[in-house]
Amino acid sequence: MPYENISATLSAQNLSNIKTAIATIRANMPFLITLTADERRKRFKMGNKSLAFVSNSSV
Repeated sequence: MPYENISATLSAQNLSNIKTAIATIRANMPFLITLTADERRKRFKMGNKSLAFVSNSSV
């Protein structure tokens, strides 16, 4: 679904800067892991009830 009111272009330099920033973030967060599809399915999901609970309990 294209959005006519959004016009975005990235130069090669901007794209390179973004990729470098993402690589820096990943390097500084070595504890991040990739879950398999089966592991993702087993995780709890945020539904209407749990989302309302989290919103009300946050500081």
